[in-house]
Amino acid sequence: MSRSSFERPERIQFEDADYEFSTLAVRAGQYRSDEGEHNDAIYPTSSFVYSSAREAAARFGGEEEGNIYSRFTNPSVQAFERRMAALEGGERAIAASSGMAAILSTCLSLLKQGDHVLCSRSVFGSIVSLFDKYLSRTGISVTYVDPTDIDAWAEAITPATRMFFLETPSNPLAELGDIEAVSALAHANGALVVVDNCFCTPALQQPLKQGADIVVHSATKYLDGQGRCVGGVVVGRDKEMEEVYGFIRTGGTCLSPFNAWVFMKGLETLELRMMAHSANALALALWLKQQPGIDKVYYSGLEEHPQHALAKKQQRAFGGVLSFEVSGDKEAAWRFIDATQMISITGNLGDVKSTITHPGTTTHGRMSAAAKAEAGIKENLIRLSVGLESIEDIKRDLLLGLAAI
Repeated sequence: MSRSSFERPERIQFEDADYEFSTLAVRAGQYRSDEGEHNDAIYPTSSFVYSSAREAAARFGGEEEGNIYSRFTNPSVQAFERRMAALEGGERAIAASSGMAAILSTCLSLLKQGDHVLCSRSVFGSIVSLFDKYLSRTGISVTYVDPTDIDAWAEAITPATRMFFLETPSNPLAELGDIEAVSALAHANGALVVVDNCFCTPALQQPLKQGADIVVHSATKYLDGQGRCVGGVVVGRDKEMEEVYGFIRTGGTCLSPFNAWVFMKGLETLELRMMAHSANALALALWLKQQPGIDKVYYSGLEEHPQHALAKKQQRAFGGVLSFEVSGDKEAAWRFIDATQMISITGNLGDVKSTITHPGTTTHGRMSAAAKAEAGIKENLIRLSVGLESIEDIKRDLLLGLAAI
């Protein structure tokens, strides 16, 4: 069939129809070109060509829809955005160059000088650095609260509070915030709720359906799932997302077409992977708490976890990340990590390969000693992102670590 005789089939709006999660993860958001490709195409182009000067003017003037420049829009990126919006149940998603870029873009587009943010004390270390060192320069203030204590959230509200920021489950101690309760409190006080859903992904938790206004992700983690690319995404209502889009378009914190395509491929297996990660992590948490040399295991799938019931309520499963304290100090934790042979020593997580790190000197290393103490990050704490290897092989590797302490 010649190209001139090819009739492009209408794209089914999977994201707008009543399809199950697994179908949306495979089908939603795809843009099919005139070539009729079955797989998602990559559009590695910086700019787009117009048929005339008049068309170019109409595109730039907003009178006609269409691509202008890949910092603004790109078909590959838009396909990923549509799929993420469908999976999270949001009106619109905006992709960013990293998870931190997604958070920065959200804050700078929706907050102004004099505004106040309430943030869970249990968040990724770089978020604390972003808030304390850089957002503070713009006149935006931040107060950190215990994510598990709704009274602490309520007591910290000021007349200038405009945003609640919650990471649940938290990194690295698996503390949970009650999304419904936090959202109700925030909305009663005129504030937006932003939930970092990186650890669960929409396969296990959908914060927008529980009252949150905005969801952010480091797509680098489970959305990709194989440690290949860096990226982020913000999902929410069109009103707020238009502001986020405006910042990313102007500020340039946009996602590359290739990375968007990789994330699209990751989403196709997201649900399967998250359930498998969760099964492995639960089995490993139950095993670890029985081992000599392990003082404490942090994983919401354990019945003794103080928020186990909440985790069962707002998540489909408990995720693939757990942390544990070994008997001893930082040196003991380092000996444990160094003795492992198969598990990768890296600060990243959400990979099919198991990864191990010492949060106090890596992911949360830039936090002050006081901030780490407040967040419960001890020197003997180790974080494990449980991959999809054989659970018995993971146990054998961890036994090497136990023998070293």
